[in-house]
Amino acid sequence: MKKLLATLVAGTFVLGSGTDGAHAQQYPSKPVRMIVPFGPGGTVDVFARIAAEKLTQRMGQNFYVENVAGASGNIATVQAAKAEPDGHTLFMAFSTLTINPSLFASVPYDAVKDFEPVMLAVSGTHVISVTPTVPAKSLKELVEVIKANPGKYNYAHGGAGTPGHLLGEQLRLAYAPDMVAVPFNGAGPAIASVIGGHTPVGFSTVASAFSQVEGGQLRALAVTAKERSRQLPNVPTTAEAGYPDIVGDIWVGVMAPAKTPAAIIARLNKELVEVIGQADMRERLAKVGFDPVASTPEAFGKQIASELVTWRNVIQAAKIKAQ
Repeated sequence: MKKLLATLVAGTFVLGSGTDGAHAQQYPSKPVRMIVPFGPGGTVDVFARIAAEKLTQRMGQNFYVENVAGASGNIATVQAAKAEPDGHTLFMAFSTLTINPSLFASVPYDAVKDFEPVMLAVSGTHVISVTPTVPAKSLKELVEVIKANPGKYNYAHGGAGTPGHLLGEQLRLAYAPDMVAVPFNGAGPAIASVIGGHTPVGFSTVASAFSQVEGGQLRALAVTAKERSRQLPNVPTTAEAGYPDIVGDIWVGVMAPAKTPAAIIARLNKELVEVIGQADMRERLAKVGFDPVASTPEAFGKQIASELVTWRNVIQAAKIKAQ
């Protein structure tokens, strides 16, 4: 009886594994929709279209981008969460995925339970910069200047609840309580305000501020990533500047609806690792301010869980609400 039971269990395991493997072998069996939670031309859209082109070439089916803008990405997130979990709908998640659940009073999805992480694909960092007339050559000096001049210094960011806003609030809450946040409708107007000296401090992505830093219109003090930016290699990280708790990237990740077969997740991860590792892909990413990551699904899942806590703490402490 024990022998028979062992045989049945083993047979069930093999059958299950074979079925799961069959999913991967037959996948994709039709075009794959890649939902982008913002309009065409933005950060996520650029990466999605490059990846779609490469995956179409490799996997024998058309991978296509569908832009679903609105509600800071929440509309697209819900649509992706409710899609059939067969790997033919993918969600191109942005770092706001870990911000929105705390920024809004409620969101109709669970960033952890409603998705299977495939990969944290690429990341980009923010730069803390100042107009050149500010008498600070380092982040430490900036903090000292702000403390010595209560009410004089404010900072520009691209909108309420954006990563730049939250990073600014991290610095304000911990080290510069008199610094005031000034929101703008996007990175361009925020950077222009810093250049003009109207808001002497700015938090923006390296991609959006790079040309102004290179041209001397902005002085870069630190980048908020764990490693130096490839675009601004001479600018220290916040950790190197003495502020290791002021850290945060923007990123784009690939996710699938919950209950998508593990074999399909593994296949997608494998293909994306190959795609992101290609030399021309890395060159194209660098032009839009991205560094390749190509994480495992497990590592991406852990990062999502960690960031949900980090940004919730900042949003609650700073009393930030969606506008």
